[in-house]
Amino acid sequence: GAEFAERLGRQARRFGVEILTAQSVTDLSPSGDDWRITTGDGRTYCAQAVLLTTGARYRRLEVPGEAELVGANIHFCATCDGAFYKGKKVLVVGGGNSGFDEGLFLTKFASRVDIVEFLPQVKASQVLQDKVAARSDMSVTVNHAVKEFRAAKHRLESVVVEDRATGEVKEWQYDGVFIFVGLAPNVDLVKDKVDIDRFGFVLTNKDHMTSLPGLFAAGDVRADSTKQAASAAGEGAAAALKIRHYLSARAN
Repeated sequence: GAEFAERLGRQARRFGVEILTAQSVTDLSPSGDDWRITTGDGRTYCAQAVLLTTGARYRRLEVPGEAELVGANIHFCATCDGAFYKGKKVLVVGGGNSGFDEGLFLTKFASRVDIVEFLPQVKASQVLQDKVAARSDMSVTVNHAVKEFRAAKHRLESVVVEDRATGEVKEWQYDGVFIFVGLAPNVDLVKDKVDIDRFGFVLTNKDHMTSLPGLFAAGDVRADSTKQAASAAGEGAAAALKIRHYLSARAN
């Protein structure tokens, strides 16, 4: 992966692209008919068009103890970290397709995989629900809210949950937790500047342009994208072609 990324960088540089590494963008604002980009070192760049590809991040539960245990016993990728729980007991938070699909994958390693869902019903497809129901090493609990992760010496000790129907607070013991409650788009740069959908993702037209002329978006940050690396790369290429057409039209 690293070698492939480096090859892409070398190819871009051959065409005269300047790549700013280890540099954050602190502001992105319209400036007349153009765009002004400010970076962390205080420099300002101007452009006739901007392509926003800031992606998305895994949503967190934002409950006590979560931040301390991320990377230790709290994870967001079963493929990446599932093997650490061979023969152990894990909890999956999230009753959508991702939660069920990743939960099924975790059964390759864990001796027990339980799923907990905040809502009274799960949202996973019936096919996935049937697959989980057919397994004796999996269970699904609905209408329960995770309230806290308790730790001892930076290791997960218990998961505190609340039965939303009765208010009863319970304490569950698991070796690890995998959280699949969706993605949060990285839209801080354009928040309150462009149209977004109800989940916060940037809305674009068929040309990948946002509600502001000259500002385009592609990949995971864009509404209705598939949230896959391969399709994000394709969207970036398609958006680049649309930007070329946009700049040509401006020049004429």
